[in-house]
Amino acid sequence: MEASLEAHLDQLLRRHEELRDALTGSGLAGADVAKLSKEYSELTPIVAGIENLRLARDELSSLADIAESSDDKDLRQLAEDELRVLRERLPGLEQQVKLALLPKDVDDQRNAILEVRAGTGGDEAALFAAELFRMYHRYAVLRGWRFELLDLSETGLGGVKEASALISGRDVFARLKFESGVHRVQRVPETEASGRIHTSAATVAVLPEAEDVDVRIDEKDLRIDVFRASGPGGQSVNTTDSAVRITHIPTGLVVIQQDEKSQHKNKAKALKVLRSRLYDLERQARDSARAAERKSQVGTGDRSERIRTYNFPQGRVTDHRINLTLYKIDKVMSGEALDEIIDAILAEDQAARLAAVETG
Repeated sequence: MEASLEAHLDQLLRRHEELRDALTGSGLAGADVAKLSKEYSELTPIVAGIENLRLARDELSSLADIAESSDDKDLRQLAEDELRVLRERLPGLEQQVKLALLPKDVDDQRNAILEVRAGTGGDEAALFAAELFRMYHRYAVLRGWRFELLDLSETGLGGVKEASALISGRDVFARLKFESGVHRVQRVPETEASGRIHTSAATVAVLPEAEDVDVRIDEKDLRIDVFRASGPGGQSVNTTDSAVRITHIPTGLVVIQQDEKSQHKNKAKALKVLRSRLYDLERQARDSARAAERKSQVGTGDRSERIRTYNFPQGRVTDHRINLTLYKIDKVMSGEALDEIIDAILAEDQAARLAAVETG
């Protein structure tokens, strides 16, 4: 490792000691204890990695001395065998330390709002959008996450124009953030007599859930309309004006919520979604600025970017960003194999960020 990185590691070790001494002392206010405890807990695994690395280096040096200078042939052979194992292990320890030092995404621990919309392709696109929404629901269940329906606009043929849900649990946004983009499907629709393959698409957006403190919304910037909720084909599903449409005038963002029978609940849900969309706009601006400085990245975060193709006749799913193809479309759609794609994307993103750091 270069000298500047070693100096940084020394600095982290000193800071960890300072925090430990401060926390074991007295006189700290409650807010200070919470702040320092958080920093200490975040540094602890990094420090453990640094200490393991340096311990291995010390051991390497001792073994090298024995292998070179010992008069005992058996001892020299033993030292050389252990040296070989340690030299193979050392790059991995260095890699772990470097990965631990990568900047964390501040939103990774947040819950997420999932939005799925039918794109080009008419009824087939709406059917695919419904299947994608179910795929994420199943995936959430498999991971032990909570999946709360926010809005569902059905077509009446088993498809959806758009659907949204709040997904809560551990590392939700961290694992789903790269799902945003255009998902394309290729298959023969049931109504297609000639057996011709059709291509249609749906758009997925994954937004970090925003809290009240993250985004301040001024009431004067909102236009709130109420109307009667309707079901597929315009069929009335509610006899009161409980549906809510909120327009954020400065940005033009519009959120419609009609899933609840209570106007108050629909308004609260709509504000939650609006807050998250506004927060996501800020996040995209930050990401774009950072991406301009990075050598490479997995995805641009652009909602119009085609990220994945689901080819049913060939039973394959291809993620275009990392050139990964799985021939297990049924398991992907059931949520079972989605982790294989997500893990590969996260690994690629990690590698790209690490390369950007190493090349300066």
